[in-house]
Amino acid sequence: MRILVAGPVPEASDYGNGVTARRWANLLRDLGHEVRVVQDYDGGRYDLLVALHARKSEAAIRAFGAACPDAPIVIALTGTDLYPDLISGGVDLTLLAGAVRIVVLQPQGLFQVPLELRNRTRVITQSMPPISGEAPAEDRFEIAFLAHARPVKDPLLLSEAVRLLPSSSRIAVSHVGGVREDDIGDRLRAESAGGPRYSWLGPLPRPEALAVLARSRLLVLTSRHEGGANVVTEALAAGVPIVSTHIPGSVGLLGEDYAGYFPVGDAAALAAVLHAAEHDRGGLYTQLRRQCAARRASVDPGRETEAWERLLAEAVPVTARYEGVR
Repeated sequence: MRILVAGPVPEASDYGNGVTARRWANLLRDLGHEVRVVQDYDGGRYDLLVALHARKSEAAIRAFGAACPDAPIVIALTGTDLYPDLISGGVDLTLLAGAVRIVVLQPQGLFQVPLELRNRTRVITQSMPPISGEAPAEDRFEIAFLAHARPVKDPLLLSEAVRLLPSSSRIAVSHVGGVREDDIGDRLRAESAGGPRYSWLGPLPRPEALAVLARSRLLVLTSRHEGGANVVTEALAAGVPIVSTHIPGSVGLLGEDYAGYFPVGDAAALAAVLHAAEHDRGGLYTQLRRQCAARRASVDPGRETEAWERLLAEAVPVTARYEGVR
């Protein structure tokens, strides 16, 4: 089949949607399909559209539907589509009604989809091969924070929490991510220059960012909303325990019983969890390692590939898949 993947950022982008679009394109190519990744519909004739982000890809979805009226459309809902809800996210529900299948990235996402559309909604958890790296440093408790400085990521919360730690703490944050607003960049630069406990490394190439993650003792996610964060998948693949805001996007991936949650926007609670993890108080760090190890199989690439095979079998008629509709 000829498949068009449309997303809101360039294919080479290291923002989450770019990472997802690239991975899906490679996965679909490995299944034997011809795949093109675009931001805007390119006018070509295709057998299927996979659109990532309903609101930001709306123009591409509508243009594709007009040009290829017989070709099915699959729409993948991201965090800013789903949360706090589809209407607030600016998603046109009639657009979803026209999709042959809807994709969410973790099971909690199903509850954000209207009841009448859930029978055509599929959960496809994102995947990552195992990530290896150098051993953690012995002289510090390094924490990875892989987040671009967007408001939805609450990018200054971790630096605020770190300032609340006792002076004896050996916690050192390595923050990888770009900025879109100068004032946030200025604050991150000041935080990084203010002492050894917080280091903002900027937007590193993806292999370097994953190396920072793999050598760390914890990953922290401070987001207010996530559809199903790539960085959680990456931490599980690297065997790095996770501390996250208690949001549906993380609960769907880690489970309601996961021990590493803290309330959204609560720097004091985050500081308390970090302090307990650093010293393994109450066995917290040991528990996080055990829980993440138990969930590692959920991000196996084979599972994601099988999920896409099933979705394609449902979404595209056999004649289109094997004979071509154009």
